[in-house]
Amino acid sequence: MSELATIARPYAKAAFELAVEKGTVESWNDMLFFAGQVASNEQAAAALAGLPTATEKAGLFIKICAEQLNEQGQNLVKVMAENGRLVALPAVAELFAELKADYDKETDVDVVSATPLSAEQQATLVAALEKRFARKVKLNCSEDATVVGGLIIKAGDTVIDGSVRGKLARLATSLQS
Repeated sequence: MSELATIARPYAKAAFELAVEKGTVESWNDMLFFAGQVASNEQAAAALAGLPTATEKAGLFIKICAEQLNEQGQNLVKVMAENGRLVALPAVAELFAELKADYDKETDVDVVSATPLSAEQQATLVAALEKRFARKVKLNCSEDATVVGGLIIKAGDTVIDGSVRGKLARLATSLQS
């Protein structure tokens, strides 16, 4: 994936800059997501692999995507086909979504708790996390009985382990020192 990310980064950045300039960030996000799904489809990949020229590959890809791609999206597909980079479209879509989230000052936060969080608890948690991260927060809640109590919060590279299991592990580590 790191090689694909390296290949995809300039395409995602260029598409994002164009989308910001034109005020079409949301439509570009949808368009790239769809194109990424098509590129990762095994049947579509097999059909594209059987074509000899980049022009034919781009033409088939655009035909598959039909009206999901606007003119600029079609141009992106043509350029990527000419450079043999259509396989990187899912990574382009992923990187574009990350740029969009950063632009919108949004972040996804994974929260693991022992029991389901109530709507009131989620609202309180969102308010606290928005204040801490200075961004809009989208919670992805899940349950794990091994947490015992408390929460494990993951936002990007930040992990906040306020679980009983985590506290016990830290206590055990400090007693062994």
